Amino acid sequence: MTSQFHPSLVNDPFDDPAVYVDFLYERRALLFDLGDIRALSPRKILRITHIFISHTHIDHFIGFSQVLRLCLGREKRLHLFGPPGFIAQVEHSLASFTWNLVESYPTDFTVVAVELYPDDTSCTVEFHCRSGFRRERERTEQMAGGIVLDEDGFRIRAAFLDHKTVSLAFALEEKDHVNIMKNRLLELGLPTGHWLADLKRAIMRGEDDDKPFRVSWLGETGTKERHFTMGELKTTILNIVPGQRIAYVTDAANTPENAAKIIDLARGADVLFIEAAFLDADHAQAAERYHLTARQAGLLARQAGVARVIPFHFSPRYQGMEEALLKELGP
Repeated sequence: MTSQFHPSLVNDPFDDPAVYVDFLYERRALLFDLGDIRALSPRKILRITHIFISHTHIDHFIGFSQVLRLCLGREKRLHLFGPPGFIAQVEHSLASFTWNLVESYPTDFTVVAVELYPDDTSCTVEFHCRSGFRRERERTEQMAGGIVLDEDGFRIRAAFLDHKTVSLAFALEEKDHVNIMKNRLLELGLPTGHWLADLKRAIMRGEDDDKPFRVSWLGETGTKERHFTMGELKTTILNIVPGQRIAYVTDAANTPENAAKIIDLARGADVLFIEAAFLDADHAQAAERYHLTARQAGLLARQAGVARVIPFHFSPRYQGMEEALLKELGP
């Protein structure tokens, strides 16, 4: 199966947290956390449509000004998601600059800030460049099951963790991965074309098997068409397998409540990015600072049954001791 999402750490594991998720088939990317992102090229930053912030400690949000500076003057909507209190922090960050000339800009770069709450509600506010980034269009929404973003091909789920403040963990879940069996297309005498993308989107939306689906294409003698049900096409030309899952966990105390939420969020993930801030010999300091040790992170990953673990957010005190952290993390 070809992976649609290509996730990678932006920085060395001793540096600021940030995970960049590139889309294989779209000129688009997501970002988990917004620390120092100078390692990303402007081209990569401009691909980002949504950024998911665990919390606003400086090493997780200092990159906001860099993104803001790069996007100014562009017709772009940038969506930011964060914990309770996030909208005010975005608003104050924007208000720290002077915007007296932006009303004449030909483009209207817009920051859409979404504040998430543990009761499955959210508040959304828009900040438009041409309005001097004043708070506008405030609205509240109801979510379900921790899902904070739901698109045709994937969803983002959040969990609320304790870091002596709220720290959000996130999971990117691709919906069923739809593969086209081209040999079956040939057997049915059907061509490739845009209709296959329409079919995939209908599958992603969960359309009923008995719903009609029209296949049309331009042949040598004009437009041709054939009619099927969704169920017929699913069983004859498609191979549907579970989609890719990527989880991101950082800055969380090793408590039973946090552990249960992390395991549930990351269960069966293809890749888990998880902080491993301390060696287990320093677990008392880790607990005092509401962080995980490498051993604790590895245990959570195994309990969640993830396929691959990528640790990050190592404490600077262990510079030159990366192998010790990786050893404690385990296989």
